[in-house]
Amino acid sequence: MANQFPLRLIDSRMLAESVRHLVFERADGEPLAYIPGQFLQVHFEHQGAATKRSYSVANAPSDAKAFEIAVSYVSGGAATQLFSELSHDAQIQASGPYGRVCLMDSDKNQRYLLIGTGTGITPYRAMLPQLAERMSEREIDVCLIQGARTQAELLYHAEFLEFAARHPRFRYFGCTSRQPSLDPSWHVHGHVQTALLALQLSPEHDIAYLCGNPLMVDECFTALKERNFPVSAVRREKYISSK
Repeated sequence: MANQFPLRLIDSRMLAESVRHLVFERADGEPLAYIPGQFLQVHFEHQGAATKRSYSVANAPSDAKAFEIAVSYVSGGAATQLFSELSHDAQIQASGPYGRVCLMDSDKNQRYLLIGTGTGITPYRAMLPQLAERMSEREIDVCLIQGARTQAELLYHAEFLEFAARHPRFRYFGCTSRQPSLDPSWHVHGHVQTALLALQLSPEHDIAYLCGNPLMVDECFTALKERNFPVSAVRREKYISSK
């Protein structure tokens, strides 16, 4: 059984109509050592049974001892009830970190393709300082493609736009399936699959990350394999809005 530790809620805000951003610290005063891209598991009881949910850490480890997650609310969901009723200073139990969808020191690529939908975008937010270092030190390029139904559901998109404005090697595309393009410099009407395939893909020079809706992950993975991407150059994590 994984070693559990207590978390204390110290801040929160709504990111979208059904997505809440929460900031925690370890209630035992210990640091949380993790690599950007990893996730925690939150443990709780529902209807008398032990259960757990997984959430990627959404901020870089250098941001003091506080760490952040984004939670999608699902009607009737056990985790939704837990987090919607969680008040300031309340405590929950967690374990981790887990996961290997991280930037690798051994990477020799020339570009990262980061594709995410919903809360699957959170690992990339945590990676931003690492990406800035790699763009500076190795002169690599980064393309972040984010998908949602509407612009209001493009989580953290203002932060990604601001990061792109400061880093010329970083390109950001926000794709909305139910809203026409508002600003063609970054906004795309359609799904992330369409925006991805519009790029000049290079299996020799690109490494792709896929996080979010399982259908999107599978479709993008298939499309990249058809374009001769080796499996080692496509790193995947599926996000499901669990009840």
